[in-house]
Amino acid sequence: MKEAFFKLHLSVLLAGATGIFGRLITLNEGLLVWYRLLFAALLFCLLLSLQKKFPIIPWKEIFRIGGIGGLLGLHWVFFYGSIKASNISVGVICFSLVSFFTAILEPWINRHRIVFREILFSLLSVAGIILIFQLDTRYRQGIILGVISSALAALFTITNKRSAANHPTHTMLLYEMLGGFSCLTLLLPVYLLFFPVKTIWPNPVDLTYLLLLSSICTVGLYLLQIQVLKAISAFTVNLTYNLEPIYSIILAMLFFHEGRELNGAFYLGLGLILSSVILQTFQVFFQSSEINSPE
Repeated sequence: MKEAFFKLHLSVLLAGATGIFGRLITLNEGLLVWYRLLFAALLFCLLLSLQKKFPIIPWKEIFRIGGIGGLLGLHWVFFYGSIKASNISVGVICFSLVSFFTAILEPWINRHRIVFREILFSLLSVAGIILIFQLDTRYRQGIILGVISSALAALFTITNKRSAANHPTHTMLLYEMLGGFSCLTLLLPVYLLFFPVKTIWPNPVDLTYLLLLSSICTVGLYLLQIQVLKAISAFTVNLTYNLEPIYSIILAMLFFHEGRELNGAFYLGLGLILSSVILQTFQVFFQSSEINSPE
């Protein structure tokens, strides 16, 4: 369990850097995610081929896992859309609502009773988000996109956990990347019809950022996350990911000076989000020690 929590927090640290790439890369959100999925899929195919571990599974499972990858791709599109429509802080703050959506959606999808303790932890995080970010009409579009992104992320994590129990980590990641890329390839022509661009090709700087994003913050990140989901509940994973906005906001403050408008409410909200994560973490450790204790 301790190893799983270490991997979880390392994955959160890597995830905290993804919002920075969304600001650095000049491509629109649709093309950004399409290239991210393309490069991640190619890198992972190459890695598995060199290790002679390329997985062959039934077509039914390929489509199922690929559909989960489609959810991931759509989540990324809305996430980067939120950042580009507002700023990094808005996009990552809205992402903290994932725990709220998970607490509501997971009981419905997995057909079990709602755990009101999880709702309580989620509301504590929501209160922290409200305090950190004072709503501003200038960011209305970014907020809407960010909320949709967090709902899609919750759906991805819940469905991913169900399938991850039946397949190795590398199988899940490979077919999720391929499935996400295929889904977005089908949607991209329609997307570009409504949101046309001058060119679909990344410049050398964007290409460098895309390769870093695809290798370190995609393949590395989701290898860790899928392993973590085998040992820790989707709710706990998503709640711990409330730390991601904190890392991203700090980086945004350092590189893009987004912290100029932050005040005491930011630090109070930060404390609430940290409290929710700490409470849930202690509870999981306590439950684990009870199960493993000798009778």
